[in-house]
Amino acid sequence: MKIQAALMREPQAPLSIEDVTIEDPRDNEILVRIVATGICHTDIVVKEGMMPAPSPLVLGHEGSGVVEKIGKGITKVQPGDHVVLTFNSCGQCPSCHDKDVAYCHNFMPLNFSGARTDGTTGLKQGSAQVGANFFGQSSFATMALCHEQNVVRVDKDIPLEPLGPLGCGIQTGAGAAMIALDIKGGKSFAVFGTGSVGLSAIMGARVKGATTIVAIDLSPERLEMARELGATHTIDASKGNVTEQLMELTGAGLDYALDTTGVASVIRNAVDALAPRGTCAILGVPAPDDDLVLNEFHFMSGGRKLIGVVEGSSNPDTFIPALIGLWQNGQFPFDKLITYYPFEQINEAIEATSNGTAIKPIVKMQ
Repeated sequence: MKIQAALMREPQAPLSIEDVTIEDPRDNEILVRIVATGICHTDIVVKEGMMPAPSPLVLGHEGSGVVEKIGKGITKVQPGDHVVLTFNSCGQCPSCHDKDVAYCHNFMPLNFSGARTDGTTGLKQGSAQVGANFFGQSSFATMALCHEQNVVRVDKDIPLEPLGPLGCGIQTGAGAAMIALDIKGGKSFAVFGTGSVGLSAIMGARVKGATTIVAIDLSPERLEMARELGATHTIDASKGNVTEQLMELTGAGLDYALDTTGVASVIRNAVDALAPRGTCAILGVPAPDDDLVLNEFHFMSGGRKLIGVVEGSSNPDTFIPALIGLWQNGQFPFDKLITYYPFEQINEAIEATSNGTAIKPIVKMQ
């Protein structure tokens, strides 16, 4: 079948919307007609050459759409089902057996190799293969081949256009607060960085009943949005010592902290601001050779904890429907983060993500 896809032909270059051919689904695959796809920071990291990737390659991993065809081995969905696409997992390793699929032992090759496990991709241009299967979907396209592990069926009466980012960025932030940190009611929480992930964490912390929710950023507009979504306090990181301000605000320090920046010095500030028994979660993509240095006595003597988080530690099959339910009840207004673009303006949407003029761009295929 002929489809359109946005190809990354080389790092740091604009994506090019071109005609490609997509295969029918194999026995273990699902063909999804993409309705809309979110732009995620991870797409940009790969596009800018900060992670190795084949080219040409179709990126995109926050898709939503309608099932068109299924392989013979598929039982989870049927043609016509509405689905949100999320990260891929193997379903067979110890983490997957424990339903801890975000920590699948095969996460990196399944999500970043740009090909199926046999080296093929399912996309061609003429006789040449085009890299695909990014996060098990490559949804910067009008159609995508997916898998049972990375599709989540949703009710047909819910609009599909806003739902794609629940598959990665929004579930990452919300899950960090609600699952990985498992914030307790009445406790304090601070997030460093208020992009879509950090703002989703603020909404998650509010759902969990945190009573002190602090947003730290350099952007006054983002800090204003953080207050609208549930932050009780904001700190402009350019004005004064952030750790000192957090200690003054909380007294003993933070119960929970989340870093979304991946910057070692920012993480150190977050850990230094923890109360005894406090926990800091980190999920930002660091520079390849960035090392984190902590004060060992401070860290050890207070029983403080530092944890890495991938995809919010979520099980998408249960967490994405839960977030949709909270959204429908008015408790998780993630739609306030969204700006829509037509597919042909995908490069403008990416630029808006990079320069901060849009919090969560979504490109609509129709």
